[in-house]
Amino acid sequence: MEQDITIKITDRDGVTHEVLAPTDMAMNLMEVVRSYELAPEGTIGICGGMAMCASCQCYVLSKTELPEMQDDEEAMLSEAFNVKDNSRLGCQIQITPEMEGLEVELAPES
Repeated sequence: MEQDITIKITDRDGVTHEVLAPTDMAMNLMEVVRSYELAPEGTIGICGGMAMCASCQCYVLSKTELPEMQDDEEAMLSEAFNVKDNSRLGCQIQITPEMEGLEVELAPES
């Protein structure tokens, strides 16, 4: 049985979208943003989800338990712009049932 979760994504214009994300398609947060076209084409997921750019950086607003940051994500965020304590790369956040209620805000385009 496929299970969708509800997450809130605030786009770069400050508009909050409540979207359904499937947990059975091995999608990540960056792909969800792209599938709902919440960021203009070519401004998010530029490297294809390899943690080699920071175009999918987002700020995590909810207390959702996220997977730990891997070295390549940490390294990328250490050189990115507009980084905050709650910054994560959207491509590194897998959509799983545990992500229900996740709230994020897209970082400004750098």
